[in-house]
Amino acid sequence: MGILRAIVCILLPPLAVVDKGCGSFLIVLVLTLCAWLPGVIAALIICTRVEE
Repeated sequence: MGILRAIVCILLPPLAVVDKGCGSFLIVLVLTLCAWLPGVIAALIICTRVEE
């Protein structure tokens, strides 16, 4: 994960996970709408997860 993606995860969490799939996007969107911090945490976890 690059520094630009980390900044996007903090500022606009749903935008950072758009390329990870529809499910991830919807989860982060709902969490961000409920409260900003859970959305940021979820976006950071999803973006740093290693794909096998």
